[in-house]
Amino acid sequence: MPARSEPVGTVNNHDNHLLNTPVIPLLTDFFRTESAAGIVLMGTALLALIAANSPLAPFYDLLLSTPVEVRVGALQIAKPLLLWVNDGLMAVFFLLVGLELKRELVEGELSDLRTALLPAFAAVGGMAVPALIYLAINHGNPLAIRGWAIPTATDIAFALGVLSLLGSRVPLGLKVLLTSIAIFDDIGAIAIIAMFYTDQLSFTALTVAAACVGVLSVLNWRGVEARSVYLTIGAVMWVALLKSGVHATLSGVILAMFIPIRTRRADAPSPLKSLESDLHATVAFMVLPVFAFCNAGVALAGVGMEQVMHPVPLGIALGLTLGKQIGVFGFCWLAIRLGIGSLPGGVSWLSLYGLSMLCGIGFTMSLFIGGLAFDGANFEALFDERLGILVGSLLSGVVGYLLLRASLKHEAAERD
Repeated sequence: MPARSEPVGTVNNHDNHLLNTPVIPLLTDFFRTESAAGIVLMGTALLALIAANSPLAPFYDLLLSTPVEVRVGALQIAKPLLLWVNDGLMAVFFLLVGLELKRELVEGELSDLRTALLPAFAAVGGMAVPALIYLAINHGNPLAIRGWAIPTATDIAFALGVLSLLGSRVPLGLKVLLTSIAIFDDIGAIAIIAMFYTDQLSFTALTVAAACVGVLSVLNWRGVEARSVYLTIGAVMWVALLKSGVHATLSGVILAMFIPIRTRRADAPSPLKSLESDLHATVAFMVLPVFAFCNAGVALAGVGMEQVMHPVPLGIALGLTLGKQIGVFGFCWLAIRLGIGSLPGGVSWLSLYGLSMLCGIGFTMSLFIGGLAFDGANFEALFDERLGILVGSLLSGVVGYLLLRASLKHEAAERD
């Protein structure tokens, strides 16, 4: 979600019931950036598929497996390029997620409990139902069960990219609701990664990471506003978590929680908001596209119905396409019927159902969690979880787009 600034206009009730606060240019800029990022993500994913299924495949594999090593004295980090992308670049993505989350909780849409309840309910349903569908299909396989969290994710950039194809007919309330659901979804993903995808722990490295948290806390308490100081400590914490067994990307979220959102000088820019603004384009047009290119290259040679119908990709695909729509729409309906949430102004039930389908576009986060779930396990001969992610995300995007196009066209005709 975008940062707030001085008001330049007001949202009327017809356009959006979710926003009772002024509209600002940054809101439009945010959605424009995220929509464009979704289109770029589609392009890079397509390039990865082409590279993995063409004469370029050996070069693509060679690129991803290229060893990259950094050594400072006895400290050594040696990983293939793919893991540098997944552990390093994605830490920058999670830093941005953490910055957005902190701002939203302190002074944004999620600071109002009533406004936050509807997307919170939707996100809970949109994570629980896909996970249950996956577990039901894979309940007898302890190895396959590791992937239960893969269909719980929503890719906000991809989803907003699809939404942008519908143009100005999309009510602002629908975009804000989708983004709010994705933020809660990210909170769930962070918790899942921390609790369920942690390796054997190194207490020495964890001690260093804890010391970094202590330093960040003191810096925040003393009112230090220099972003470079926080980022330097954050880099040390990233290395410590990388060595600790806790996934290193969580360092980005932890770091974001300590960067000040307010300053002691009235004319000084917010360190958190300025860093968030600076990171948006970098994450949208470099971090996520590079991640998509490195992770979406599924070799389709020899892939038939047997591979697609394997319980792991099948569970993922059904979790994304069926689980997300049932969970998000069903829990929204429940929250509204219980009176603890309300349908955004200008949004019909059919549009809400189309949005629920778009939440099944898991792509980036699903690929990321899939890498954690099956990292180091030689499952390629049995299944490729990315098949389910691609099929489920594609179906969710296409059906969601068609539903929203029909509902928005019908609503426009009624207004005319």
